Amino acid sequence: MYFKDIIGQEEAKERLIQNVKEGKIAHAQLFCGGEGIGKLPLAIAYARYLSCQNPNDEDACGKCPNCVKFDKLAHPDLHFVFPVVKKKSSKETVSDDYLPEWRELLKDTPYFNLPMWLQAMGTENQQALIYVKESDEIIRKLSLKSSQGGYKIMIIWMPEKMNTECSNKLLKLLEEPPAQTLFLLVSEEPDALLTTIQSRTQRIQLHGIREEAIATQLVQRYGVQQEDAVHIAHLSAGNFLKALETIHLNEDSKQFFELFVNLMRLAYQRKIREMKQWSETLAAMGREKQKNFLNYSQQMLRENFIYNFRDSSLVYMNAEERNFSSRFAPFVNEKNVIGIMNELSEAQRHIEQNVNAKMVFFDFALKMIVLLVQK
Repeated sequence: MYFKDIIGQEEAKERLIQNVKEGKIAHAQLFCGGEGIGKLPLAIAYARYLSCQNPNDEDACGKCPNCVKFDKLAHPDLHFVFPVVKKKSSKETVSDDYLPEWRELLKDTPYFNLPMWLQAMGTENQQALIYVKESDEIIRKLSLKSSQGGYKIMIIWMPEKMNTECSNKLLKLLEEPPAQTLFLLVSEEPDALLTTIQSRTQRIQLHGIREEAIATQLVQRYGVQQEDAVHIAHLSAGNFLKALETIHLNEDSKQFFELFVNLMRLAYQRKIREMKQWSETLAAMGREKQKNFLNYSQQMLRENFIYNFRDSSLVYMNAEERNFSSRFAPFVNEKNVIGIMNELSEAQRHIEQNVNAKMVFFDFALKMIVLLVQK
């Protein structure tokens, strides 16, 4: 991963390179921002640039021994920490236990999120964390002498997933870091970190990728027509992952749209028996999929409410969703939008608490009959 491979984020790249030239390299830096904007690829490109033996004004050389090792993500002074799911073996699980899967995913798709990482580990329905044993591994690795005489770089992806004990041990390391050590924390929820950890890092706030940069990538890498690329880039709201999801619309997204449309039509027609069948269909899905559907429904409610303002620049829906919203949006208004959103939030909370899914979804469906008629 080079700076040239990062989509957009020109200001951040220039700032990082300038800091290196001026020797202003904080020992702990916090790359933060939303999903799909390139925080992790940027941190890796920065680590490569720092390790490169012959960097130029814009990027690493790509030819020196250090760059060759970075191509395989196997430089001896580059270390990764990331959330993992405990394996069934008796020993405690750490990042190195999943390092082959991590490297493979990074090489294949450097822009990814936690669900994609869980899928790569083969643990979609489990919770991933950074456990306390990881802090011992960090201490062990950073206590070793630098192999190439430069920085020992520790990239921690999603540090907000650290348990409390691990966070406290990391704090001690940040307070008294080993010589020639650089911590790069890559976070989507920096405020979830200990305030003492936040205060000891230099924050690098990244923003959504500019639409023109996303559109260019869609045309050049994926062969999307220019007009379609511009539209998809707008829908993505600066999130490159969302742009990819739009051009490779997965079956879940199609199914969620169909379920949402079906419920709204059944609620408007007051077809109770069919609504009960609808709730049973959703109840048969896994908990994660149920939560994803409720997230999708909240997004659709927001978009339909905004659609009424007739400002296309504020609407982030694909063509099929827009077509439905042209007829449905008037039913989402100032009198009921908050009520519907509250019911969706309550349903999501109940699903997370393992309440009977049939009851949760049928109850929500019945409430939609009343809410939709409020004009």
